[in-house]
Order: sequence, then structure tokens, then C-alpha cells
Amino acid sequence: MKKMFLLLPLAAAALLIAPASYADRDDWGGHGHGHHHGHHGHHGGYYPQPHVVYAPPAQVIYAPAPQVYYAPQPQVQYYQQQPQYYAPPPRYSSYADPRSHQGLAGGVIGSVLGYEIGNGDPIAAGLGAAAGSFLGNGVGRY
Repeated sequence: MKKMFLLLPLAAAALLIAPASYADRDDWGGHGHGHHHGHHGHHGGYYPQPHVVYAPPAQVIYAPAPQVYYAPQPQVQYYQQQPQYYAPPPRYSSYADPRSHQGLAGGVIGSVLGYEIGNGDPIAAGLGAAAGSFLGNGVGRY
């Protein structure tokens, strides 16, 4: 509230002083009394301004908008769904991943044994890996 009491006289003073800041010597009662010192040839302290002729703005011509033709929406026809004649896929009791660490280890050991028994034959190594993995994952699980 104290600031408002300070602002009101300050604003009033600014409004009274502002017009006087734009005045020059000629505006303070010196018209027609020979008090024009240093302003010879200029009326009222103003300098003649050059006459500026601007070029007319460039005319912009826009091309007409292209005509757009819309195709009608295709008719949607709904048909009754045909009955399913196939048996549904089998549902297992658990969808858990049957792989385990034991199956991985069994596959590695079976691969080594198949390679050794088959004397370097890659087919024997693959069969051994499959058998080892099957046994490692647990035969009773399936």
C-alpha cells in the first residue's frame, strides 16, 4: 500500500514533465518576437525532409487451384462368417519353455561323444547332440 502512495505522485509528475521534454526554444513564447537565434532558413526549428517515393508493391498472381475430383467410397458388404471345420489347435497344460541348462550340457556332451564315436563324422556329432539334449532336458517331461 505504501508503494501506491509513492507511485501516484511519481506518475503525475511524469505526465506533467513529459510534454515539456519535447519542446524546443521556439515553442516557449518566442514566436514573432525576433528570438530565433541560430535557426536561419528553417521554420520552427524543423529541417526540410526529403520527399521519398516508394515503388508500388509487386503484384502477385497466383495460379488457380487445381480441381479435385473425389471417387465415391466403395460399398462395404458384410458376410456371415463361415463355420470352422478344422479342429482347434491342441492346448497344452503349460506353455513354459521346455529347454533347460541340463539340456544344453547334454547336447554338448552328446555332440562330443557322437563326434568321437563317429570318427569325425558331422552327422554322428549332430545325432549325438540331439540325443544328449533330449536326455538332458528330461525324457519324462514329454
